[in-house]
Amino acid sequence: MEKETAQRQQCHEGKKGGRPLKRVKRSHILVVRVTDTERLLIAGKAREAGLSVSAWFRAAAKKAVVVARLRPEEAASLRMLAGLSNNLNQLTRLAHRQGLLSLQGSCRQLLYDIHHILQQLGRDDRKGDDR
Repeated sequence: MEKETAQRQQCHEGKKGGRPLKRVKRSHILVVRVTDTERLLIAGKAREAGLSVSAWFRAAAKKAVVVARLRPEEAASLRMLAGLSNNLNQLTRLAHRQGLLSLQGSCRQLLYDIHHILQQLGRDDRKGDDR
């Protein structure tokens, strides 16, 4: 009997009691504010996937692809487009006063510029970026 007790003590000397340690320790808390509608939508998606809301968020964050809203060049193009639209508005007012034929060349050039900027903005080359 003493032999069995000695063997048990040897087995337990190197081990701590209690729950085994987790492989990945999640020690940080992330707080996200959502509306009631967003909360219900997220909870429903998590339920459909058979996951807790936290597990669903972690999975969604790993799979999500975030595309920046606008690059500085795109923002500059939008500002230029706003300026061109102001010019078009002024030309329209002037055309109503003086007649359209006198402003035809200016209008064509302005429309070409607007079309060119819209084509630049419409290109979706962001997919190839490492964002």
